[in-house]
Amino acid sequence: MTQLPHDVLTTQLSNGLLLLVLGMGTVFVFLTILVIVTKAMSKIVGKLDAKKPVAAPVAAPAAQAPAPAADAEVAAAIVAALVKSGK
Repeated sequence: MTQLPHDVLTTQLSNGLLLLVLGMGTVFVFLTILVIVTKAMSKIVGKLDAKKPVAAPVAAPAAQAPAPAADAEVAAAIVAALVKSGK
C-alpha cells in the first residue's frame, strides 16, 4: 500500500473533520428544533384541552355474575380440552 503525499492526506483529513462537524451540527440543530416544537405543541394542546368543558362521569353498571349455565359450559370446555390433550 502506497502512502499519500502529506498535502493530500492533510486535505482529506480536514475535509473529513469538516464533514463530521457539519453532520453532527445538523443533527444537533434538528433535534433542538424537534424538542422546542414538541414542547410548544404540548403547551398548545394543554391550553386547548383546558378550555373544553369536562363531562360528568357516567357511572359504570355493576358487574353481573355470569349465569350458572355459562359456568357449566366453560367447565365442560376445559374438561374437553384436557381430555383431548391427553393430560
